[in-house]
Amino acid sequence: MPAELTDEQIHNVLQGIRIPPQPQIMVDLQMEQAMPDPDIEQIAKLIRQDVSLSGMMLKFVNSPFLQHSNQISSIEQAVALLGPTTVINIINGLSIKGEMSDQAIRAMTRFWDTATDIAQVSAHIARAIGAKNPDESYAVGLFHNAGIPLMMERFPDYDDVMMESYARNEPRLIDVENRTLNTNHAVVGYYVAKSWNLPPHLCEVIADHHNVQQVFAQTGTRAQERKTLLATLKIAEHICGNFAILGQQEEDHEWQRLQQDLLIHTGLSQYDLEEMAQNFRDMGITVHGDY
Repeated sequence: MPAELTDEQIHNVLQGIRIPPQPQIMVDLQMEQAMPDPDIEQIAKLIRQDVSLSGMMLKFVNSPFLQHSNQISSIEQAVALLGPTTVINIINGLSIKGEMSDQAIRAMTRFWDTATDIAQVSAHIARAIGAKNPDESYAVGLFHNAGIPLMMERFPDYDDVMMESYARNEPRLIDVENRTLNTNHAVVGYYVAKSWNLPPHLCEVIADHHNVQQVFAQTGTRAQERKTLLATLKIAEHICGNFAILGQQEEDHEWQRLQQDLLIHTGLSQYDLEEMAQNFRDMGITVHGDY
């Protein structure tokens, strides 16, 4: 039986949430919950397309209120464990936090679109290479850039800094952010993921998603798991054209540095990526023009 949370518990967990959910997803969810018999599977399907809503479900299901022995990283499992009443109450709690302006929605659209596409592609790649938990690859793909909306809110010129980061061929993409802003979206994303009660190893991968070469220099079983999560993420970012959509650039400098290590680790070839990319196009996922 799902354990329902009280209104007070929901209010407490919602405190401090600043990443807005996608307006259209909220509309679709409101329509579904208005049905005489809401479909929990359809609700889960809608939620897993949104960074903020997915984060909220994981934060609730992994909170001390529910006392699960293992931390949950699957959105579907989180929704099933919470149950329809609590899930709908969480959605309602988020929906009354204020509407965004049209300008804010436009600024967030690139972030939302890339997050969902990269999450789907990461999970498909994980399954293709036989990774043991594709749900974790999906979670990393969805949440890895969760720090970006907060950086946008904190720094009015963050878009310009992000484009410069992608334009400059520096050892790490976050070097420009560190130098200009004294922090970066990967660090902020780590704390967002941690506040959402994501499993610690996923939070660490989010923190290191622009420190890939450093992680790939490590050895041991734990390092291998992190390498796989980072490899599926970075390949997905490249296929989805993260450098072109977020960075507004024609070249993917980070991919050029990492490509050999990523392909060796996953056992994939350039031909495999091209074939995958065509399959993703057929699924309606945005794929960069090079594939």
